[in-house]
Amino acid sequence: MATPFPFSAIVGQDEMKLALLMAAVDPSIGGVLVFGDRGTGKSTAVRALAALLPPMKVVVGCPYGCDPAAPAQTCDVCRARKGGAAIKSRSVPVPVVDLPLGATEDRVVGALDLERALTQGVKAFEPGLLARAHRGFLYIDEVNLLEDHLVDLLLDVAASGENVIEREGLSVRHPARFVLIGSGNPEEGELRPQLLDRFGLSVEVKTPTDLTQRVEVIRRRDAYERDPDAFVAAWHKDDARVRRRLGAARERLPGVEVPDAVLEQVTRLCQQLGTDGLRGELTLMRSARALAALDGDAQVGVAQLRRVAPSALRHRLRRNVLDDTGSSIRVERALNELFGAA
Repeated sequence: MATPFPFSAIVGQDEMKLALLMAAVDPSIGGVLVFGDRGTGKSTAVRALAALLPPMKVVVGCPYGCDPAAPAQTCDVCRARKGGAAIKSRSVPVPVVDLPLGATEDRVVGALDLERALTQGVKAFEPGLLARAHRGFLYIDEVNLLEDHLVDLLLDVAASGENVIEREGLSVRHPARFVLIGSGNPEEGELRPQLLDRFGLSVEVKTPTDLTQRVEVIRRRDAYERDPDAFVAAWHKDDARVRRRLGAARERLPGVEVPDAVLEQVTRLCQQLGTDGLRGELTLMRSARALAALDGDAQVGVAQLRRVAPSALRHRLRRNVLDDTGSSIRVERALNELFGAA
């Protein structure tokens, strides 16, 4: 397996990197949608982030990677263990699973294991990509080109955190909780509103226009491709700092408070922008709390609210025929009206 590009060595794209860190601190934020030009480090950043996360404990022999510390969320296989035997665990890397555009439904959700059925006459389930992504990241490149039936399937699983298969005489139910990361180019088509709303954060990435920055991107990529191990070693200390910051934030998160005054500002902002439902408020609150944890703060403040609002709300705005201003500008304008110019 190729050595991932160091997260800290990615040049620029600060909003994307921060969104990924927040989603890793609090998966309940709901994943990240990254829209922008090709070749701007979208998939590189996802794999680099996963490499920063500490290995996770899984139940030995479980095909779905269940967490031994959360018995209430285990699969049928783990619950059916005989005699109440002690659960054995092992450490594995946090999975990053690609969902290709041409994937069949059977490959995504799982299907009958034909080899065992033909050779042993046994009806056995062969887990799919959703099972492999449990407790990790499911990455979909060109998510706006995903087929409608797969979109519907993902919506169901994302809402329930569980994959249910009823087919070919099989009845299987297993946990499928993952951080959904989608990327794409908006010029190639829009995302269905139902799936768009499922992403907690939305960020925009662009090709760098600064000459010095572009040169540095090329220099680092070339150095990595020439000698990946040496390049990763050179950035080891920087990545270690990010890893410690991320680990500390995950431990600090449960104790971070959101004052009532901040909650009121969250609601005022969403009302002023006219976002549908309450998912915008929930995502904005959770994102600000995750950022406060990353910043080492005990409670959420207006500064965190301002930083995460564009990512949490820009993809939730309804189109206004009387205002063709971009959604990012509309969010910034509403922030300035509520809190004053930054």
